[in-house]
Amino acid sequence: METLEKEGKYIYCIIGSGKPQSFGLSGIGERGDEVHTISYNNIAAVVSNSPIKKYSVSSDNTMAHERAIERVMEEHTVLPVRFVTIAESEEKVKRILEKEHDKFKELLLEMKGKKEVGIKAIFKKEIVYKEILEEHEGIRKLKEMITSKPPQKTHYQRMEIGKMVEIALDKEKEKHKNAILNVLEPLSEEVKTNSVYGERMIINAAFLIKNTKEPEFDQNVQELDAKYGEKIKFKYVGPIPPYNFVNLAIETGEY
Repeated sequence: METLEKEGKYIYCIIGSGKPQSFGLSGIGERGDEVHTISYNNIAAVVSNSPIKKYSVSSDNTMAHERAIERVMEEHTVLPVRFVTIAESEEKVKRILEKEHDKFKELLLEMKGKKEVGIKAIFKKEIVYKEILEEHEGIRKLKEMITSKPPQKTHYQRMEIGKMVEIALDKEKEKHKNAILNVLEPLSEEVKTNSVYGERMIINAAFLIKNTKEPEFDQNVQELDAKYGEKIKFKYVGPIPPYNFVNLAIETGEY
C-alpha cells in the first residue's frame, strides 16, 4: 500500500506585506500549486502548497524556487529563504513570522531599495598566455630552448615552465582583480567575492547596490569592458534577489 506524503507549505521568501496576494505562477513540484502569501502583522511568507519531502537539487527544482523569488522581487523587497524549506501548515508559517517578526522587519529595511548584481571576469586564453610570454623573459627563453628537443627529454623543463606560468598568471589575476574591485566596490553597499573556478577566472563577485546606483554601476562595468575587453571577458548578471547577502535558514521544526 502506497504511503501518502503529508502536505505542507513550501517557503520561498519573506516580504513586507500584510495583504493576501497571488503571483500568477506555479510553485515547485510541477503540480500547478499557486504561489501566494501567508501574512502576519505586515510581513508575509511567499509559499505554495507542497508535499513535505526533500526535493532534489535538480535544474527544474532550483529554477522553480528561483523563478518564484524573482517574480516576487518585481513588486517587493525580498528575503530569500534557503532551498527546500517546508513548514507543516499555515499555522506553522504564521508562528515563524510571529517569532522572527523583528528580525525579518530589520532585514527588509536593510535590503529596501537594493539589488544584487554579479560580475565574473575571465582572461581570454590566447591573449593572456601570449602576454605572459612577452613579459617574462625567463619563461620565454626556457620555452625557446626546449622547442627543438624531443618531448621525452624535456619533461622537467616543461613542468618548470608550467609552474612559472601558473605563478605569473596568479599575479596577473590578483592585479586585475584589485583593479576591478577598486572601480566597483565604492559603488556598492557590500561585496562578496566567491570562489573562482578554472585557471583563467579572475573574479567571481556579488555586489549589493542601491537601485539609485545601478546606472553608474552599469556605466563603470562598460568602461572596464572597454579598457580590458581585449584580454578579459566580463559576464554581468542581474539584477537578481540578494542570494549572496540574505539566505534565510529557517529550521521549521524549532517553531
